[in-house]
Amino acid sequence: MLTAFARAFRTPDLRNKLLFTLGVMFLFRMGSHIPVPGVDSATIRSCVSGAGSSSGLGLINLFSGGALLQLSVFALGIMPYITASIILQLLTVVIPRLDTLKKEGQAGQAKITQYTRYLTIGLAILQSTGLIATAKYGPQNLINGCTQQIIYPNVDTKAMVIMVAVMVSGTSIIMWLGELITDRGVGNGMSLLIFTSIASGFPGSLWGIKETSKLGGGWVVFLGIIAMGMVLVGFVVFIEQGQRRIPVQYAKKQVGRRMYGGSSTYIPIKVNQAGVIPVIFASSLLQLPVLVAQFADPNGKHHWSVWLRNELGMTNNGYSLYYSVAYFLLILFFAFFYVAITFNPDEVADNMKKYGGFIPGIRAGKPTAEYLNYILSRITWPGALYLALISIIPMIALAEFHTGGKFPFGGTSILIIVGVGLETVKQIESQLQQHNYEGFLR
Repeated sequence: MLTAFARAFRTPDLRNKLLFTLGVMFLFRMGSHIPVPGVDSATIRSCVSGAGSSSGLGLINLFSGGALLQLSVFALGIMPYITASIILQLLTVVIPRLDTLKKEGQAGQAKITQYTRYLTIGLAILQSTGLIATAKYGPQNLINGCTQQIIYPNVDTKAMVIMVAVMVSGTSIIMWLGELITDRGVGNGMSLLIFTSIASGFPGSLWGIKETSKLGGGWVVFLGIIAMGMVLVGFVVFIEQGQRRIPVQYAKKQVGRRMYGGSSTYIPIKVNQAGVIPVIFASSLLQLPVLVAQFADPNGKHHWSVWLRNELGMTNNGYSLYYSVAYFLLILFFAFFYVAITFNPDEVADNMKKYGGFIPGIRAGKPTAEYLNYILSRITWPGALYLALISIIPMIALAEFHTGGKFPFGGTSILIIVGVGLETVKQIESQLQQHNYEGFLR
């Protein structure tokens, strides 16, 4: 492994790409610690120590690397872009114009990317306005569980507009940095920025486990959780690499004096075909009732709001049984839902038939679509169960180990880190093979 790293840095163009990627990631992390004008940075620092995943904004804070709860220039992180991408992907199924653009190849994809950018800016304006208004006028327990004045009292409407503009500009810069990594660096830029945000919280979370564990023997719990994390990483890598390869044979055809076709390939259907999207959907949906309760009844005077906070929010003892069961079931539902809208067996069968392809033993056309649908439904079950089980691991750890509201391994964090890490290593390996005919991993 170390030899492969050395070989990567000995290759001039690959070394430049790696250094450029690391430099952009460093700038991204620097921007996450620069506060927005009008924010009391001293109060923010005193409140950050009490911040945890119990906040209603915990998912966005995770993707921003803690920048959200610090109200920094990059407070919104990459979340507006992720939301915009998911919305455009879902609208592709509904709006025929977007579906046509998707089928037009690179030109159509460039147009969809442009729409994604516009929608990202719109979402950034909405999210930054809501965040600033919440920090200024809303229930302060949404921001780090802090009841102090985070934004200076003398900040007026004009200054708040400037704060919103700074946050939206920060989101635009993040999009630009991600595209720079994609064009001039190594790997997918947006994915690597998410990777950087999540990985930046790992050291603090691990040390927090050692300091706050109530089981006694902090180092024993600390090392035990690290060992459990390594096992989880291996398990996630094993599942993420798993796929069902459906063989496809293309018939030979003669054009003039030349014979074309006759090749064989396969359709790879991953065990985790949905990726991390079901986890994000389920987390976001379950956060909405808690946010509504905190806004509608900030003092907890009504029974319904107290129940929502206790049963769907996080307490000192972790998440409740209601939340865990609802989270598990929602992930299963969204896994099947997302796979159903992103993989169309009828479209795949039609494309195969158009180009003379067929699955051995299966007739072309409708029988092929039915066979693909059968395989997809069978393989989605273990993938959905895997996602749900990985996602509830932090809840079990919080309940059993009392880790102070922070558990780095499991759920969205480990799925994204392992997925992005595997994809980046594959890209480095492919570039090494172009130069040395030898892969990154032997």
